[in-house]
Amino acid sequence: MSTATPQKFEFQAEIKQLLDIVIHSLYTEKEIFVRELVSNASDALEKLRHTQLTEKDIFEESQSLEISLTTDDKAKTLTIQDYGVGMTREELVKNLGTIAHSGSKQFLKSLSEGGQKNSNLIGQFGVGFYSAFMVAKSVKVYSHSWKKDEPGHVWSSDGSGSYEVEQVDGLSRGTKIVIELKDDCGEYATEGRVKDILERYSAFVSFPINLNGKHINTVTALWLRSKNEIKEEEYTEFYKFQSHAYDEPLMRLHFSADAPLSINALLFVPKENTEKLGFSRLEPSVSLYCRKVLIDAAPKDLLPEWLRFLKGVVDSEDIPLNISRETMQDKALIEKLNKVITKRFLKFLDEEATQRPEEFAKFYATFGIFLKEGAAMDFTHKDQLVKLLRFESSLTEKTKNTSLAEYVSRMGSEQKEIYYLVGKNRAAIESGPYLEGFKARNLEVLFCYEPVDEYVMNNVREFDGKKIIAADHGDVKLADIPKAEGALSDDQVKELTKWLKDTLGDRVAEVKSSDRLVDSPALAINSDKFMSAHMRRMMKAMDKDGADTPVKVDLEINPRAAVMKRLYESHTTSPDRSKLVAEQILDNALISAGLLEDATPMVARLYKLLETV
Repeated sequence: MSTATPQKFEFQAEIKQLLDIVIHSLYTEKEIFVRELVSNASDALEKLRHTQLTEKDIFEESQSLEISLTTDDKAKTLTIQDYGVGMTREELVKNLGTIAHSGSKQFLKSLSEGGQKNSNLIGQFGVGFYSAFMVAKSVKVYSHSWKKDEPGHVWSSDGSGSYEVEQVDGLSRGTKIVIELKDDCGEYATEGRVKDILERYSAFVSFPINLNGKHINTVTALWLRSKNEIKEEEYTEFYKFQSHAYDEPLMRLHFSADAPLSINALLFVPKENTEKLGFSRLEPSVSLYCRKVLIDAAPKDLLPEWLRFLKGVVDSEDIPLNISRETMQDKALIEKLNKVITKRFLKFLDEEATQRPEEFAKFYATFGIFLKEGAAMDFTHKDQLVKLLRFESSLTEKTKNTSLAEYVSRMGSEQKEIYYLVGKNRAAIESGPYLEGFKARNLEVLFCYEPVDEYVMNNVREFDGKKIIAADHGDVKLADIPKAEGALSDDQVKELTKWLKDTLGDRVAEVKSSDRLVDSPALAINSDKFMSAHMRRMMKAMDKDGADTPVKVDLEINPRAAVMKRLYESHTTSPDRSKLVAEQILDNALISAGLLEDATPMVARLYKLLETV
């Protein structure tokens, strides 16, 4: 009930300017006003809690510390009420009509200086409050200070340039904001719409939030609590809530840091990699908070691209925000957050790999592809990522992986390089000719099954001072081993390789005796050092220029193989049939190398060979 004549005030020129900016260009989404007003209410309750520690004479001391929202879709109003510190008449004028304590001055100054970072804090009554005018025909602010001897007042305005302050009786302690909505903003007077906004932005506010008498924020800000007091089921419940998931997470990392930044983080690894299952590319899913208020549900720069599979929350009090909290101005700070969190997560994975290898193996089977992506593209964290890479090898059992560090620990003193082979699976690699020479010399070879592996290896290039090289690369040089009896002589090999080069013509760049074959008759080495067989297939799939260039290979033959000895004997006595055999040997080698692109000529040739049987 009013007990005095309303007093009319004109907004300061700066506030008029601020209102115009807020209403027309500051916020990209109108729904943000709910978050801003709830944050202000939370701040007012927090201030009261501190005031209760130093003051004894508090107005309505027993009043609950909570936030209440009420929607009325018929009247098109939204009411937000808190029972916090409240404001006196002077504070209403100072906070809502001038720039004294609103943070507006810093904001306007930052605009005039080209958008320099603003030091305004979340929840400070002022700029966030004005966001209500994006949706409001009029705004009324009823407030009663915590001081018993102060009367209550109502502040009202339509945002057009002036406001009124009037004394009223019968107010509870705190602040009640009644927003009469514009005709096209009636959705914010419906319970469902406001509930969605509260669950999105204000789910972890410290104080109870009630909407039309129903408690909304039932999940606590778990990341700010001590790990020792949190139960497993609480972590699971939070993960399901935050990630909209139905199952339990595979892993979690809960940590806090004070330097170089204040960070509280709770990160989860889900059980499934939906990209691997054929779904669309994952989007960032680690939300950024400042003091439990959502800043960005999916910040793109908070974590590197290869960590897009992570879910969870990062909360930092050190974030200087622009006035709307919708974007962050200090890019250097976000980069620092990125590095701190990424480094901590990589340390966590390293600990898992060392202390819980079976759990890490489960993680790697599902998400190893992301680590490979990072190892190939993230120069900042490359060294830590390479240590986490895992592969099967010629010395491990099937499905058992080894690290590069373990590989190096098994290397002989004479070995200077780390070898790998790319293939569809273990059986394909082991049945091919490229492994024979390495097995004969007891040299370990890593097995790579994924299309991206070759790209990764070419970008990683070395580990622990050892060059990483494909075992089927033309530059590989292997130590001599005793020659088996019955092999063609050097002169015979020279004669045969010359005949093969003449016979096969432009299909081969060179034909020579091989030091890496034991049982297989021949193998093909791609003579194009810049485009391997797997790279060629990838480029062909992407329809890239150069993918259709005719394949030219180096053919290496095994002078101990029965086929080669028979070919040497027949190349002069049965030249036509020997030519068919030579071409078939080359095609067989191309098949093993994954370089045969058209099998039609080979099929016709095989029929000709069968006719001679």
